[in-house]
Amino acid sequence: MAHIIVVGNEKGGAGKSTVSMHVATTLARLGHKVAALDLDLRQRSLGRYLENRQDFCAKAGLELPMVEMHELPEIDPADLQPGENIYDHRLSAAVSALEPGHDFILIDCPGSHTRLSQVAHSLADTLITPLNDSFVDFDLLAHVDQKGETITGPSVYSEMVWNARQLRAQAGLKPIDWIVIRNRVGTQRMVNKEKMERAIKMLSKRIGFRVAPGFSERVIFRELFPRGLTLLDLKDVGVKQLNISNIAARQELRDMMKEVNLPGVEVSI
Repeated sequence: MAHIIVVGNEKGGAGKSTVSMHVATTLARLGHKVAALDLDLRQRSLGRYLENRQDFCAKAGLELPMVEMHELPEIDPADLQPGENIYDHRLSAAVSALEPGHDFILIDCPGSHTRLSQVAHSLADTLITPLNDSFVDFDLLAHVDQKGETITGPSVYSEMVWNARQLRAQAGLKPIDWIVIRNRVGTQRMVNKEKMERAIKMLSKRIGFRVAPGFSERVIFRELFPRGLTLLDLKDVGVKQLNISNIAARQELRDMMKEVNLPGVEVSI
């Protein structure tokens, strides 16, 4: 049975597709069979990323570890019972078809609230939520007072995750392992950074998620997308000597994968 990883955050620009691509291709590089579903049916950032990878490898004559990209199957509306949602059936049919032949299924959710995203969260064995190091992004998880020091209540996304957890409990499934990844954390000691760290630590205990380090803001991520490459591919495509920024980014990826701690995955990258 495949382990389902959902990468979700209802706010755009948090780095979901970059995290999705690096997690999926790292697993493939470690020898696991990985399938991917992109639920942003309009923008398809992860889908485009993987298509770019296939095109680049074909033109360059390279064989890099690949992630299988799959589309949601079409469902005949006539097959639905009254009140059933067609998107529920499309997603469940895709997952059911992929589970027997894969170790991991990674589902990349859109940066907005959709029915597909809601259902995907209820399927997650592991939920990864990338979060920019800003109280603007933190507001998606919880509301805080004007000083940014006291949590006044959970926000819309946390409530959706709570509902997904309830659905899984009712179905007798294992609890979601929820990990919030802190992206774009500043390297300097700053008041906002320290406040964010305290707020996330408090909230993690209150609503039940783990915290893992993410990626710093780096130009390299923008440069990798057109070729569908990741940090682990650089030497394979002829980059003989990595610069300091690239080495640091690779270490961030290692640290993130170790903290996410997926079952059966020994991080040796």
